[in-house]
Amino acid sequence: MAKPLRRWVAGATLALLGGCSMAPAYHPPVLPAPVAYKEIPTTGDAVWRPVDTATTALPADWWTGFGDPLLDRLEARIDSDNPTLAGALARYDMAKATLAGARSGLFPRVELTPNLLRNRQSDERPLRGGSQPDFYTAATLGGDISYEADLWGRVRNSVASGRALAEASRDDLAAVKLALQGQLAADFVRLRGQDQQLALLSQTIDAFARADALTRNRFRGGIATGMDVGRAGALLGEARAQYAALQADRAVTEHAIASLVGQPASIFSIPRRDAPLHLPSIPVGLPSALLAKRPDVAAAERRMAAANARIGVAKAAFFPQITLGGTGGFQSTALAGLVAAPNIFWAIGPGAILNLFDGGKRRADVSAARADWNAAAADYRARALGAFQDVEDALATLRHLDEAQAAQDQAVRSAASTSAIALDRYIKGAATYLDVATAQENLLRDQQSALSLETQRLTATVALARALGGGSTFARPAQVATRFRGRRPPDAPSASASIPRDGNPSRTTP
Repeated sequence: MAKPLRRWVAGATLALLGGCSMAPAYHPPVLPAPVAYKEIPTTGDAVWRPVDTATTALPADWWTGFGDPLLDRLEARIDSDNPTLAGALARYDMAKATLAGARSGLFPRVELTPNLLRNRQSDERPLRGGSQPDFYTAATLGGDISYEADLWGRVRNSVASGRALAEASRDDLAAVKLALQGQLAADFVRLRGQDQQLALLSQTIDAFARADALTRNRFRGGIATGMDVGRAGALLGEARAQYAALQADRAVTEHAIASLVGQPASIFSIPRRDAPLHLPSIPVGLPSALLAKRPDVAAAERRMAAANARIGVAKAAFFPQITLGGTGGFQSTALAGLVAAPNIFWAIGPGAILNLFDGGKRRADVSAARADWNAAAADYRARALGAFQDVEDALATLRHLDEAQAAQDQAVRSAASTSAIALDRYIKGAATYLDVATAQENLLRDQQSALSLETQRLTATVALARALGGGSTFARPAQVATRFRGRRPPDAPSASASIPRDGNPSRTTP
């Protein structure tokens, strides 16, 4: 009974050691989540009020809320034609291939080594017997098998690191796609804003041209002065100059959109359309759900998990690397009769490598791995804080732009009334053309400011959609869902309670 007992103990010991890992327990940094966003408006349109993202979230095609079918078609071309996204996809494929290579270490390695050699021995070879021939044939049909007994988790932690990096690359792909979608939407909003400005300037040029003709007629009739004619001509010339400069700006914006959708700028054009875009409804959600939706934060967290696993790989180097292997096959001096029992050879047994002295390299590797973890953790915290800042920035911008838009619309109405009164008084001879010119300049400036504010509001809406992570949810490992210490409303869901992710946190050393 003693011999079977020893075998059982040895087997149990190996099984226990096989479950060990040198990697520390994975604990992401704890970040306090605010209860609510500070910059959410408390008055005005309810589209900016917080909602529960468990039931309401941004759609995948969130840009359709702007109400322009051309933008929808251009966004669809990001997936198929954008070279930057294609590069990110290739890097994701490379990360998956690297993971597959790391996983191969979990399986035995089997090699077949056939060999057929014609040999000649040296006449002066040491210890050569007199009966040995000068020429002989050596035919070998053999094979090798080897398997690393992963007692210390080196291979498993390498796989865990590769898996986390592949997931980070996947999130990078999503982040690049979201950034491209947001950039295209922002450029398109800017283009439509320029179309509206061009339409306004075109109408203004027509109005100034009529005023210029009126002034010249009055001058020929002796009613207006030369100064009146000069002021009217100056207003017309300035409006035409602004129109030409704005056309140049629109061309540059159009070229940027062409590159985003993978088209040469020389063969790409977007027809002008001065109809205003809709201001879409953006469900802001709860701060505790933000980090589960941002792909760039998800990628940073996965790189942190990879760095944690690499600490285990570095620490495993302090222990023996044990390999189970064997070799065998057939060997003969001729091909005929090679596969026969007398020609069999084999060898089987374990092997171990233990580095007794390396000048401190392994300790340096562990220190480097820990520093890599600290850097990854710091990057994760920075990206998480940046995510909250991005949302607050967009909300603050929208809140104040809403107030500015209301005030500017009132200014436009007042300036239009003043311009009409000034022109009427000038025609009746009760005012000079200086009053008309001043009123018209003010009206144009106020109208341009109103259109600019509307474009800024739409652009800030795009920024808010990007800050919230777009229309996709990127869930986290269960360990990360507990990192929030801020209190949540009773009906608020946890950050990733319903969408588990394929995480692989390393086990601790037993």
